Amino acid sequence: MAADDDTVPAAAAAPATAAGPVALVILDGWGLAPDGPGNAVSLADTPTFDALRDAYPHSTLVASGLDVGLPEGQIGNSEVGHLNLGAGRVVYQDLTRIDQAVADGTFYDTPNLVEACTRAAAGRGVLHIVGLASFGGVHSHLEHIVAIARMAAQRNVREVRVHAITDGRDVAPDASLHDMEWLERRLGDIEATEDGCRARIVSVIGRYWAMDRDHRWERTKRAWDLFVNREGRRASSARDAVRISHEEGTTDEFVDPFVIALDDAGDGIDRGDVVVFANFRPDRMRQLVPALASSDFDGFDRGRAWRPVSHVVCMCEYDETLKLPVAFPPNELHDTLADVLEQHHGGQLHVAETEKYAHVTYFFNGGVEQVHDGERRALADSPRDVPTYDHKPEMAAAQVATLFEDGFADPDVRFAIVNFANPDMVGHTGVIPAAVAACEAVDAALTRVVASVEARGGVLLVTADHGNAEQMLTERGTPHTAHTTNRVPFIVVAPTGIAATGVTGVQDGRLADVAPTVLDLLGIDQPAAMTGRSLLVRS
Repeated sequence: MAADDDTVPAAAAAPATAAGPVALVILDGWGLAPDGPGNAVSLADTPTFDALRDAYPHSTLVASGLDVGLPEGQIGNSEVGHLNLGAGRVVYQDLTRIDQAVADGTFYDTPNLVEACTRAAAGRGVLHIVGLASFGGVHSHLEHIVAIARMAAQRNVREVRVHAITDGRDVAPDASLHDMEWLERRLGDIEATEDGCRARIVSVIGRYWAMDRDHRWERTKRAWDLFVNREGRRASSARDAVRISHEEGTTDEFVDPFVIALDDAGDGIDRGDVVVFANFRPDRMRQLVPALASSDFDGFDRGRAWRPVSHVVCMCEYDETLKLPVAFPPNELHDTLADVLEQHHGGQLHVAETEKYAHVTYFFNGGVEQVHDGERRALADSPRDVPTYDHKPEMAAAQVATLFEDGFADPDVRFAIVNFANPDMVGHTGVIPAAVAACEAVDAALTRVVASVEARGGVLLVTADHGNAEQMLTERGTPHTAHTTNRVPFIVVAPTGIAATGVTGVQDGRLADVAPTVLDLLGIDQPAAMTGRSLLVRS
């Protein structure tokens, strides 16, 4: 990341004013770490980012753990990051809420889960659990799956069938071998202690298929066919399915659909069964759940005889339009940055490509689907002609930059957020040269964003929602494909002259401090609900 001061646009006549406009650019997955062979960020040629960092006030932000409402030491993620960025306060996450409920025992009296168990016991006696079987804590947690299974057994459900989705992105690419063994053992403990209940893993599939969020319906259909029709390869156990995959060179994310061929595994999900989806994060459940639960689903042909499952419970709210029972309803957030801008009649622009579109809209706006007055949204399609983004590390960065340029030119826009997905999405592949190219593509797009902000005499805030691409090797030298707990950059850029803003420095902080900083630059009072603080230091 050699610096090149020439890439910073020259100062122009129009000063940057405290009244805006302000743009916030999210370099998704761009964390800070020492240089090294696994640091794709430092290996990349990023002259614009380097020059901005060298020329303007900058600091670092915490994007993980307690500072974003997660358990201590827990890696951050895009959902959590954008929630905190937009809310202007630490948002305590669903993982923390559910963990606490399991620990204090209130989980086992959760009304909608109790209802699910009651219905299952009164019907065929079968309860299905579908979820990411991972300790990653980003989309789900294995302890939650076990807690649901134990609750079902205690409430007279005769058979618990677990449909295990393997991870490989938020944990090590081969962690599922251990995780399946752990889950099989814990389910065996339930069978041993709760008379009359069988608790088994009956299918295994990689998240590449079951948790697509980009309308690649052919992937979702493979998961649906596995869960409903039990179509897939055969293995004697979940561990065996993962072992076979690893021997074939397939990492956990891409594990083929496997039917676990137990003598008593039963049939697939039937319309009279009860299904509990164990993931708490919504974005990668929004395709799979309607395929099983919605009568007007049209993502693919389910056959004329198919009818939706009669009773489905979601761990958290995936999409309010689904109208499904939720075990842990969302905590409503008020006076987010988007809310405050609407109250002050400030036009706002939200830009991303498909992979991160929900993050700059739904999550950034506090888990609200509704578009605010004065809010414009611009979406670029993520590439769909490649299986994974290491084959096209530039993704849609250039198109996102174009959408930003077009939208930010509108004089009514006082604030804009734009997300560049590349470092995160390519970082997850574990392919370092591709991640380097991804960072370089983002840097080229960043040059255009800076120019657009300069043209309007505005201020640009450059940051990230969590780390990823800066740490792509483990201590053993094997691929590291998960997010990190590293700090992320925070740069205050005023292309037409930082002195005009009165800003002389920037303090270290956390993601929750970004929204108050935006309001400070816009000259808008911070609402009491925002407990973050402006990071600007003025003379």
